[in-house]
Amino acid sequence: MHWVFVLLQLSLWVTNIYASVLGAPEGQNAARSEELDAASKGFVTFKLVKKATTSGKYRPAITPRSPRRDGQDIEDSGVIADRASGYKIVKAEDPTFKHSAGIDQDGTDYSYFAEVELGSEAKRLYMLLDTGASTTWVMGSTCTSKACTIHNKFGPDDSKTYNDTGKDYSVEYGTGSVRGHVVEDSLALAGLSVTLPFGVANTTSDQFLQFPFDGILGLASSSDTWLSAVMDAKLIDSNMFGISLSRNSDGTNDGEIVFGAVNPAKYTGDITYSSVKSNSAWTIPMDGITISGESAGITGRSAYIDTGTSFVFGPPDDVEAMYKLIPGSSSSDGSSYTIPCDTDREVAFTFSGESWKVSSKDFVSGPNSDGKCTGNIYGIEYVSGGWLLGDVFLKNVYSVFDVDNGRIGFAAKATSESSKPSTTTTTASTATSASAVSTSSASSPAQTDMASGLNGHEAPSATESAGQATDTAEPDSSGVKLGLGCSIALLASILSTMVVIV
Repeated sequence: MHWVFVLLQLSLWVTNIYASVLGAPEGQNAARSEELDAASKGFVTFKLVKKATTSGKYRPAITPRSPRRDGQDIEDSGVIADRASGYKIVKAEDPTFKHSAGIDQDGTDYSYFAEVELGSEAKRLYMLLDTGASTTWVMGSTCTSKACTIHNKFGPDDSKTYNDTGKDYSVEYGTGSVRGHVVEDSLALAGLSVTLPFGVANTTSDQFLQFPFDGILGLASSSDTWLSAVMDAKLIDSNMFGISLSRNSDGTNDGEIVFGAVNPAKYTGDITYSSVKSNSAWTIPMDGITISGESAGITGRSAYIDTGTSFVFGPPDDVEAMYKLIPGSSSSDGSSYTIPCDTDREVAFTFSGESWKVSSKDFVSGPNSDGKCTGNIYGIEYVSGGWLLGDVFLKNVYSVFDVDNGRIGFAAKATSESSKPSTTTTTASTATSASAVSTSSASSPAQTDMASGLNGHEAPSATESAGQATDTAEPDSSGVKLGLGCSIALLASILSTMVVIV
């Protein structure tokens, strides 16, 4: 298993996709960017599978977002002191649609999260909105891990309705892990409050130092999640939700998630739907990929639609075929590709006969110190034989996740009428305080080197816990139904999170 982690960090962390080390001195960030690959910025929820390229050019390097064994120190011992003043957050405009919530981000387009209210006292924490995960958890008040000391936490003193079930849980991501216990309490988002079991982390890995969020809200289509609890309580008219993600460079954060309906103000034209291929994973058939209208010859693939992953990843051979249609592109490792910074070639993904273009703002990274740009689509096979479409793609469409009808829909995003800059706020350090978000605005823009990217897709454990049922396997997304009120039906080779509830 460790060699998989090494491959992950080597192929994902060589430039800036999971984000440069947040808070590290400027010179140190520059030096680190020379060592890490372009995929080192984003977050990925799926685990790397064995089919990924294994170029001998990869070399081990420890970064704050790279997986490691317990007890293995991070390279940057000064990261906490540098970041104790807080995280920069680009706040979303206040939504007005029924059962909607603004989606904040970190200013890098690497992680998207919302404020939730926990317990009887409605304590506010940030939670990553993750359609690639079914597990929900927050950092616990007893957690003394490095990441916990600078995040908001939740514990029995914060709620009169806090009920510790005594059950243990652990979640292992390709880029981090948490362990703790299961509690039952209320969790409210978008005016929807339900009581459910969720994880409270006693231990977190140092990877979570990099991101502003205090936990993860699993929005997979599996049963026994926060969304299914909302559905069971009949709090929404339809079992669906719509998502619009902001692009920080556009200057206005109008990101929004709405439950029970779609917001017609957020899209134009018709919504084109595709049926999902799994009962518990948001995966749909992909017709193909084109470059400026020319087919890359990629057919018969599945695409996992994952808000918890920053970038786009596909099988190395598929990605190579795609970049061959972009003049001037090249790769030294078969995973990351440099491309002309001024390329006019347009990438598009086709579903149910409709093609959706990816803006060059999202596809082409900014030039590095050598003046070279990197494509934000990587030849790394997180999903066995399939594609993992994260925020690089999702920023270009309005997405609809329809549980009742087992489908995902895409529509063209509506252009925001507002051009005012989004408000940047700073979260308070919670090493000695449990205060919520600071209301003061920062005059400077959010840090662009904050988060090196996310990959939050879950993977079931190889062994079922006693008494847990097994779901019917899909051809490319079979899995195990697990506890913690979370049902995960993605293959271990497909997902990047292992959940074990004892």
